[in-house]
Amino acid sequence: MMNQFIYLGSCDTCKRIIKEVNLPKNIVLRDIKKVPLNPDELKLFKDITGTFRSLLNNRAQKLKNIDKSTLSEEKIFLLLNEHYTYLKRPILHFNGQLLIGNSKKNVEAIKNIF
Repeated sequence: MMNQFIYLGSCDTCKRIIKEVNLPKNIVLRDIKKVPLNPDELKLFKDITGTFRSLLNNRAQKLKNIDKSTLSEEKIFLLLNEHYTYLKRPILHFNGQLLIGNSKKNVEAIKNIF
């Protein structure tokens, strides 16, 4: 699996992080809207993090009418396959590890890798 930075092209926070982090040229930039994750990639990411919930964007507009506490791993997997908006972003997939989300701590961790 290639090293990649998964983001949403229309997301200002993702664009700011890309500028801030100064990713090396060998990292593939992947706009999740144009090239969504496939089920096998989602399963690989779950194997790394332990849960599909870790990949879920809890602030997704589409989740507003869903009781998040009732979501099973299977249901989260289905949601993640259904629409890119459910995916927490950005995600750095680098040398077998994942850094997920836009928290300060996560952005600092990404900077520390490079």
